Amino acid sequence: MSGAAATGAVWRNWGRTEAVKPARVERPASIPAVQRAVVAAAKSGMRIKAVGAGHSFSGIAVAGGVQLDLDGLRGLWAVDTARLQVTLGGGTYLHEIPRLLEPFGLAMQNLGDIDRQTISGAISTGTHGTGSRFGGISTQVVGATLVIGDGSLLVVSETQNTELLPAVALGLGSLGILVDVTVQCVPLFVLNATEAAEPLADVLSNLDARVDGADHFEFYWFPHTTTALTKTNERMPGHTPRKPLTPWRRFVDDELVANQVFRATCLAGRAVPALIPRVNRAAEKLTGTRQFSDFSARVFATKRTVRFVEMEYAVPAADIPGVLREIDELIEGRGWRISFPIEVRFAAPDSLWLSTASERETGYIAVHRYYRDDPAEYFRAVEEIMMAHGGRPHWGKMNTQHASSLREVYPHFDEFLTVRDRLDPERRFANQYLERVLGR
Repeated sequence: MSGAAATGAVWRNWGRTEAVKPARVERPASIPAVQRAVVAAAKSGMRIKAVGAGHSFSGIAVAGGVQLDLDGLRGLWAVDTARLQVTLGGGTYLHEIPRLLEPFGLAMQNLGDIDRQTISGAISTGTHGTGSRFGGISTQVVGATLVIGDGSLLVVSETQNTELLPAVALGLGSLGILVDVTVQCVPLFVLNATEAAEPLADVLSNLDARVDGADHFEFYWFPHTTTALTKTNERMPGHTPRKPLTPWRRFVDDELVANQVFRATCLAGRAVPALIPRVNRAAEKLTGTRQFSDFSARVFATKRTVRFVEMEYAVPAADIPGVLREIDELIEGRGWRISFPIEVRFAAPDSLWLSTASERETGYIAVHRYYRDDPAEYFRAVEEIMMAHGGRPHWGKMNTQHASSLREVYPHFDEFLTVRDRLDPERRFANQYLERVLGR
């Protein structure tokens, strides 16, 4: 059965960059209910889209017609212990998955640093973590079930419609409604985490060795400083003794300093921008070295309560040092005062058609602004630097690209559009964002 349809209230995403009042909101509790919703939308000439946790900063999930809330399609639906594969309802939140997998001794191979998204939303936007030998969440997908434009079911797996997997595993929500996802898992494992403040120049001069020498490496850099805050995670078997952070240390570091103090400094910097360089240098001193180990999901994810907006681009990994220097020169040359750190991560090449890491070793650079600040001038100038390096925008984060520019950096762009024409010829799942980045 389906939850009662209702006229939608105003929906806003987490970053407050997008808002819409859907014509109708439906909360299906079964796959047939999703099918009925798609057919009904078609009969009334309305578009229909699923919305996850609303953690995308772009308009990728905006639904002005029928908005589908898939909260009723959650949970672990099947487990193949021999193949280490699990099938999850499309509305399952990433933070729920470790608890579901742990009884079977399983874990997801890699995760991003935020786990509030749904599994279907995460793969549809290309959510990724870090690690030069590991792909994003979409690369772990080995199968999926979609409700496509005519309301029928399409099963994509290792034995059915396999040729569609490079499109469906990262489809931007443009191919249909993902009602379930089958994920290739790995045995439960522990991460040994080392976090340290280091000279940025040293990190950049030795970046290849740092990235290649660790399972998972990333760093943050606060503009107006010369320090990188590095995070290095090494994978260990699941039976390795853990040394997790104490509840008090986790509260002080991850809640008090990373969220409450940072919120206060953002507000202070917004009131008096000239303070920002001094505040950023103080942040260096507050972030000390720490080492701990825990199950992977407890290390990968970080609690974020300070609201922000974000743009992230993927560039060839070898270009990261040069791009960062250009951004530094840009910020100082324009006299901007930027309070939020710049985040740098890495990913292995993959074969997904619209993956930001498709067919190249990739580095990611993410820039942020406090959500009450206008990011337009800063983001646009950084975006020009990224595009000069063959940059590919994260689909779930702010960008100004169009189909014409994206076709130049995605070798399989037109192949994806062919699949879209086949599965949704009437553009039942389109919206303004998708029309911009994929075309009509």
